[in-house]
Amino acid sequence: MNADQVATLRALLAPTGWLDRTSAFAGALRRSARTPAGLLIFGPPQDEPWHMTAHLADESRLARLPELAPTLVRWAPEPGAPAHLSVGLDRLAAATRAETLLVVSGGLAPAELLERVHDVRRSGATVFALDQDDPELDQLAHESLQVSPGTAPISFEAAQHLVSSAVTAPAGPGRFSVARPAGPAESPGAATDRNLRARLARLLDAMSGTPAD
Repeated sequence: MNADQVATLRALLAPTGWLDRTSAFAGALRRSARTPAGLLIFGPPQDEPWHMTAHLADESRLARLPELAPTLVRWAPEPGAPAHLSVGLDRLAAATRAETLLVVSGGLAPAELLERVHDVRRSGATVFALDQDDPELDQLAHESLQVSPGTAPISFEAAQHLVSSAVTAPAGPGRFSVARPAGPAESPGAATDRNLRARLARLLDAMSGTPAD
């Protein structure tokens, strides 16, 4: 998905409230990630967030904001892997209160992931979660954005694109914006226009290369 496609998605999603939700989550992430090499990104063993890491790395480089360059934490890096792919679980154990952990999980997080996240939170680090309705993971996170399958007008992959593209936008004043599930007042388009949601889903699938049903 290129910049023009992301811009198109933003225009289409503006009436639904989802643009505000992804932007609020991205803005909170930017305000939290102020330490160089201190933005850690983590996911399930079988679905490590490679794409989200790449998108964030590109955005931070283009915006010249090194504090937003993510460090992908892997469960079992291969011997001899490049430096950016060789960071293991010891990095989570070394997390400090000055750092931020972004957990990207498209399914229910396994127990071992939740345990690792719990330990990171206990260390004082700020925890963000981008998921598809995972109550246990959301409970551990200081900030979470849930992309509910079947009800959200965007796919989980598209949400990652939107957050990545918004994270380098200028941060507003004040405390973190809470990106919890939106009620009817927050997302009138999604609540009242199911046809719009279906059209957006088809468009997003086409842009991301997902086969249509």
